[in-house]
Amino acid sequence: MKKIIWCLSLLAVLSSCGSSPFGQKVKEPFRGSAYESNNRFFRGTGKGESSADNIARGKADIEAKTILAGQVNTTMKQVADQYLGQTQNDRAADVADKFQTLSREVMNTNIADLRKIGEQKYFNKKENKYTVFIAYEIKKNAMFRFMKKQAKTNQQIDERQQEVIQKILDEELKKADKEGD
Repeated sequence: MKKIIWCLSLLAVLSSCGSSPFGQKVKEPFRGSAYESNNRFFRGTGKGESSADNIARGKADIEAKTILAGQVNTTMKQVADQYLGQTQNDRAADVADKFQTLSREVMNTNIADLRKIGEQKYFNKKENKYTVFIAYEIKKNAMFRFMKKQAKTNQQIDERQQEVIQKILDEELKKADKEGD
């Protein structure tokens, strides 16, 4: 009798080790440090599902680019706030506003140096559904150089603001180039 109870207990322990109260863990493509932003790259991944493969791809594409745009916007805000806080600029709020406007304009145009680093498509016959995964990256130094060009041609930025924005971007370029070495 003890052997039966011991065997049943062992069986219960072993069967519980294979499952989780959350369900089975799923490994999706484009996960891990190779697909996360770092000092040199902004990176974003997206997933799209649909019964039409082109719609699934479009959804994944939009999600990945939205993630990238959010990262760039957040980084630019942090960079501007940090720089303007350190320099005690008398018109800091105005410069920060122009810098944010510039970064949004850049993101609304073609994203500079956008590279697709992966795409995978799956078809589930049972559900008649496509699932597409896409991963993009942008080199930070290319993004900052593009922003510098855009700032120089922007007529709404006066000379003084232009100098501050150029300094901010030059500092970020130095950081990105240093990390690339």
